[in-house]
Amino acid sequence: MKVLLAVTEAESFAGGAKLLGMSPPSATRAIAALESRLGTLLLARNTRSLRLTEAGRRYVEDCKRILAELEEAEELAAGSTLRPRGSLTVTAPVMFGELYLIPLITRYLAEHTEVTVNALLVDRLVHMAEEGVDVGIRIGKLPEGNFHALKVGEIRPVVCAAPAFLDRVGRPTQPQDLANAPIVMSSASTLLTHWYFSGPDGVTNLIPQPRLVVSSNQAAINAARLGWGYTCVLSYQVAEAVAKGELEIVLAAFGTAALPVHIVYQSGKQLPAKVRTFVDYCHSQLLGDPALQPVGAA
Repeated sequence: MKVLLAVTEAESFAGGAKLLGMSPPSATRAIAALESRLGTLLLARNTRSLRLTEAGRRYVEDCKRILAELEEAEELAAGSTLRPRGSLTVTAPVMFGELYLIPLITRYLAEHTEVTVNALLVDRLVHMAEEGVDVGIRIGKLPEGNFHALKVGEIRPVVCAAPAFLDRVGRPTQPQDLANAPIVMSSASTLLTHWYFSGPDGVTNLIPQPRLVVSSNQAAINAARLGWGYTCVLSYQVAEAVAKGELEIVLAAFGTAALPVHIVYQSGKQLPAKVRTFVDYCHSQLLGDPALQPVGAA
């Protein structure tokens, strides 16, 4: 496995052999023996170059993971401190990832130089085990499966609009006041296709009839900031705009139950150092963000 990784990195048998301090014929024989044992071609060769086959690409990724885990196991057995290293795949909803996860990742990478991160930012349910994801951010109901989860906060759906727009049309006092109002809605999140309001008579369900539908939450927020009308988004997505006075939350007295925000990661007997340190770092940082904490929390 080490020979294959070295040859792949150097893009030649001679270069890979030099990295490992062995002769090129020995490296060639090692790869040939590996391919023979596996019964498949890992490297496609010609007189000018070599490249990984599809099977080779998959095998190389597995080799990287296995060798990193082996090194960690040996360090643990020897009583050494484990170093975070290797490739880490994380996922989060698009806006949460852009606003919170990417800044955390960049600071984490600056401290842990042997780790690389692949950030999958999508507004869909990611099947972590099937898609090879190590750490995820979940808003709302937790997925089924064998996962650990750490709560880092909670958020709420909020209806908001630009203050100048509200000065012009008046501020709504009841959810029914939005029935014929101009509405922009994002189709990116299934959490926001129905608007729910909690009042003395229970929960009111408003099915919005938007004149403008956009495919991203940020576009809906931008339209509302421009004074076009109302939109419903998650509180963290507009926390900064509300603080700056660019948007104003309406009907706050009719707010519904909060949605929990969790860091989730796959369970196992021995958690890789890269996962453990990244989860610990994100947990401590997100817990301190006021936009993710309940109203009135310290």
